[in-house]
Parts: sequence; structure tokens; C-alpha cells
Amino acid sequence: MPSSCKELRAELVDCILKSDCILVDGLTPKECLRSDNDHRVPPECMAIKRSFFECRRGLLDMRTRFRGNKS
Repeated sequence: MPSSCKELRAELVDCILKSDCILVDGLTPKECLRSDNDHRVPPECMAIKRSFFECRRGLLDMRTRFRGNKS
């Protein structure tokens, strides 16, 4: 994975692992990130998830491949 998305991925992992979805409910990170468990994940983690999605999408979008991902 290119370095532009590694930081976002690490931040998302940290946020999810510290959320109540894992600590209280005992779900796996994959289960927490599914759309039917959105109410259990803090809004900060969802914002990071969206940013990570945009970063990954930018790797495939030809227009942003030349310009680079937004920082």
C-alpha cells in the first residue's frame, strides 16, 4: 500500500481498537466496520474510515493518480 494511505490505515485501526464496539461489545474490527454496526462506532472513527476510503479510491482514479492524493 502506498505511503499516502498507511497513516490513515494505522489511525483507523487505533481508533477502532479503542472503541466501545470492541472493548464493551466484544466484536471484531471487521464486524465493527460493517454498515449495520455504524451506531456502535464513534463518529471520529467513521470520519477516518471515510478518509481512508477516499485515499484508496484516489489510487485507482486516473485523475488523482497524476496529481496525488490530497493530504
